[in-house]
Amino acid sequence: MSSPTSTRYHRDVRGHIPPAEAVPGYLTLTERDAAIWERAREHLRVRNNDTHTLYTYGLARALVARVPGADESVVLPAILLHDTGWSTVPDELILEAIAPGGGRPDLVRQHETEGARIATEILGDLGHPAEIIERVVEIIDGHDSRLEALSVDDACVKDADKLWRVTPHGIEIVCGWFGLTRDESLRITSARVQSSLFTDEARAMGLALAGVASIDLLPQRQGLV
Repeated sequence: MSSPTSTRYHRDVRGHIPPAEAVPGYLTLTERDAAIWERAREHLRVRNNDTHTLYTYGLARALVARVPGADESVVLPAILLHDTGWSTVPDELILEAIAPGGGRPDLVRQHETEGARIATEILGDLGHPAEIIERVVEIIDGHDSRLEALSVDDACVKDADKLWRVTPHGIEIVCGWFGLTRDESLRITSARVQSSLFTDEARAMGLALAGVASIDLLPQRQGLV
């Protein structure tokens, strides 16, 4: 029987680490997007929307890099601003508005229309072109309640928003919202997400995220390093 392989290489491999800009998928906020985030974050301090928004930004960046015709100058500002309107809904009503099997469509609509208003103000103050603002606002005003995608950019925003639910962060947050186990959270979120995605790229991402999360729940995985 062979001896276990050492987990320490005893050599410094850091000289082989590529620069961040050469790594596919490795990202930071661009200067434009960081400016939007700084204005948006004051409206995102409810229902974990601040962290949710940053994760959806990462997902949206991955989608616009792969989905033909997607315009990052529209998709990325829209994803950073899409949930700002929840800041106008009382905290105690937010979960009632989005709960599976229930919901308050009026409050969902409120967060969309108010988010559109906030986005118009922020993007206008930051000097974004009127045509871009109009396209961003059109996406935000209906990103949850509208069942169809108006454009490829709208599809990317909708898909990134939904995909968050099957990320490790999304699964954990949904557990806390509704008192679910991780298995229950994964099943309810993945079922809802996969059936409502618009792009093939997002469907592949959703299946990959759900697959990894499922492996973490397997008895064969428990106790392994």
